[in-house]
Amino acid sequence: MSYKSLGNPYDENSDLTHGPGCNCPICVFQREQAEARYECSETELTERLERAVFEGTIASGTQASMPAPSRGDELETADDVMDRAIESAIVRGVFGHDDMSRRGFLTAVGGSTLAAILGTMLPMDKVKAAVKESMGKPEKSKLKVGFVPITCATPIIMAKPMGFYEKYGLDVDVIKTAGWAVARDKSLNKEYDASHMLTPMPLAISMGAGSTAEPFLMPAVENINGQAIVLHVKHKDKRDPKQWKGFKFGVPFDYSMHNFLLRYYVAEHGIDPDQDIQIRVVPPPEMVANLRAGNLDGYLSPDPFNQRAVWEKVGFIHILTKDIWAGHPCCAFACSKEFATTLPNTYSALLKSIVDATAFSSKHENRKDIARAIAPKNFLNQPVPVIEQVLTGRYADGLGNVMNEPDRIDFDPFPWHSMAVWILTQMKRWGYVEGDIDYKKIAEEVYLAADAGKMMKELGYPVPDKTYESYTIMGKEFDPAAPEAYVDSFAIKRG
Repeated sequence: MSYKSLGNPYDENSDLTHGPGCNCPICVFQREQAEARYECSETELTERLERAVFEGTIASGTQASMPAPSRGDELETADDVMDRAIESAIVRGVFGHDDMSRRGFLTAVGGSTLAAILGTMLPMDKVKAAVKESMGKPEKSKLKVGFVPITCATPIIMAKPMGFYEKYGLDVDVIKTAGWAVARDKSLNKEYDASHMLTPMPLAISMGAGSTAEPFLMPAVENINGQAIVLHVKHKDKRDPKQWKGFKFGVPFDYSMHNFLLRYYVAEHGIDPDQDIQIRVVPPPEMVANLRAGNLDGYLSPDPFNQRAVWEKVGFIHILTKDIWAGHPCCAFACSKEFATTLPNTYSALLKSIVDATAFSSKHENRKDIARAIAPKNFLNQPVPVIEQVLTGRYADGLGNVMNEPDRIDFDPFPWHSMAVWILTQMKRWGYVEGDIDYKKIAEEVYLAADAGKMMKELGYPVPDKTYESYTIMGKEFDPAAPEAYVDSFAIKRG
């Protein structure tokens, strides 16, 4: 991006003057404040920036070198633009808003000298952070966020009773939702500001698969692992998937990791998921009742309904999905592109809440407290011991064993682009999308790894140094750089 008034403040040839049509952050902020009935002239805003700068300096009590001035007027990100606006305000303030004086000084001594002088006075990184924080209040603080009552939604749910939304200036109503079609439709109809979704859903919505096409974003994964294949207790003698011909299975949604992992698993055992078994969409809260009634022989479902089937002695855990693909994604935090772009500060605060809550959920020492927080009727409506078995990984499997699998479920917010590519290959494999797919483009437009990484870094959490990686799933290698070859490599597929 390039703005006339945001030229390099250390370059004597740059013009830093503003005009009626200027759309730099200073002028945009000024107009927004005026619309909000706050009179704020350019000079006043600059003075506010400068005041925040020097107040930040006094508070920090430290000095730091100013980074070397950047060259060129092309600013690639919103952060680059705001950083330039803050630097410009500081430099203009030093010269009393007299641009001719600034240019004359720079002609005489050079930009590096000015940067060095200011660097002895100001901790620039802290100044920028403080100013952006003060100017980044949420445009809308009261929000509605939907969730389906499963343990995969743990960060979205527990962020309410455990104060993570409030911590970042938000008042969020987390709204229990019957199933994924409802979550999708309420999100598309703007009844929800954002929602808990299955990781394939933002891809499908953006492509118009199963719904009207609408650009959706997925800036954070909620959980990895955390699912299981459950069979009715009457099938304890049928542990080999080759014995499952004619079985009826439930999955929570067509565009779900549950559907794609079940299809992958049975196909690797020679079972065609569209010819040899039936796969039905069943809302997660109805899984156990359908299993008990004999409407299903099994299901691949989110928890706590796998553990609930064991608790009620109607089912047993055949396999955890982590043993199909260790570290696979499942659920996510998602919103429309419109929400993220029209309410950028609100979006940023909400994402930060989710990333922080996800990191808190990843620590095993927090899991029992979380289980108690999300168990009540308005959230999961499940016995605390059922949720604890899922979150801690110490559980009864329904076959007389007590298992200890600490990674039965885990929480990691980073939305790997390679995960999106794998999901797209399975959508193509089973005929949910047709024709040519630009895997890389779609993955990077929908899965916002940069946004997640930025929040993770700000909160002090480690950030991967890449966004693509290879996976081994049931012994078969997946290379995200060769998605079509991967699709073509399967013996059982549609088309």
